[in-house]
Amino acid sequence: MQDFHQLNVWKKAHSLVLRVYKASNGLPSSENFGLVLNLRRSAVVIARSIAEGAGRDSDAEFAAELKKARAAGHELEYLLLLCLDLGFMAKPLHDELNVEVVEVRKMISGLVNRIYNPTETLR
Repeated sequence: MQDFHQLNVWKKAHSLVLRVYKASNGLPSSENFGLVLNLRRSAVVIARSIAEGAGRDSDAEFAAELKKARAAGHELEYLLLLCLDLGFMAKPLHDELNVEVVEVRKMISGLVNRIYNPTETLR
């Protein structure tokens, strides 16, 4: 078990959540229970799963939560693309957020790889 606040991947994911919340404020109010809700939920799942995994008792449980976070990252990437394609989000904002999502997913994958192929202890 470790403090999730110390994980760089969680810090980056939390920052992404804050950016997604702010960006989703600009979507049409008709999307409050559609895209807005799903964008925010998938972003939160990323950070929440990292935090939850850090509190688990074993590396295997931690890795399972990280995989949930990574899957939510794929979902968020699609939802951002949908916002762009529907004209709800400007391309520069989409591109910035997409880069962040991909970076967080890569960090998660790296951490999963370290769990399964440790070169140093994580806990």
